Amino acid sequence: MAVSGTPLAIVGARGRMGRALCALAAENGFALVAAIDQGDDLEGGLAACEVAIDFSAREVAPRVAGLMAQAGKPLVVGTTGLDEQGRAAIGAAAKRIPVVFAPNFSVGVNTLFWLVRKAASVLGEGFDIEIVEMHHNQKKDAPSGTAARLAEILCEARGLDPARDVRHGREGLVGARTRGEIGMHAVRGGDVVGDHTVHFASAGERLEVTHRASTRETFAHGALRAARWAIGQRPGLYSMEDVLGLRG
Repeated sequence: MAVSGTPLAIVGARGRMGRALCALAAENGFALVAAIDQGDDLEGGLAACEVAIDFSAREVAPRVAGLMAQAGKPLVVGTTGLDEQGRAAIGAAAKRIPVVFAPNFSVGVNTLFWLVRKAASVLGEGFDIEIVEMHHNQKKDAPSGTAARLAEILCEARGLDPARDVRHGREGLVGARTRGEIGMHAVRGGDVVGDHTVHFASAGERLEVTHRASTRETFAHGALRAARWAIGQRPGLYSMEDVLGLRG
């Protein structure tokens, strides 16, 4: 009997997110035709699908993007920790196919992105900004892709440069905190799925905006929603803000 649903390939299928995506694909209207991981036939698996979701590794993501671009099929990328070469490969693919590239696919986190952008604008430069993220003890990259995106958004709002003005932790006699910096702190332990807090602190008051995830199903549902949305879109590089209609 034929399996109903849009043919879907998942790359990184044996990872934490990959397993969640495989488990939820059918109830989101997809037929899982390829669950690909290390040692599997990547090219053959991608040939069988109509759309792919990539939660693999920084070394694999550029090849996935290239193969999907050659095939003219939409792609959702959740792989984090990409270097400049990896980001360039994603950008090149987006000139030929729709690519949804996001550090986090949760509806709540993408609302967090919107909220911190608004808060930075309203509160102004009189508030210092610090980002704290916590994840499980097996996470390989730091800071998280979500925390890095928060820093990018806040730097945009403040007219800062992420490469120059984000301070990753503090140790030793570093001196007083400067006005033109954003602190970034990565915490690792246990089985924490993902916590992100942005602290806005001034003399006399403090605002904290926090998102906590308790299950990876949240992110998996979002990534599958992005895959549905990407089908039929024009070539381009999109984010979850586009998928959720939060842009602008």
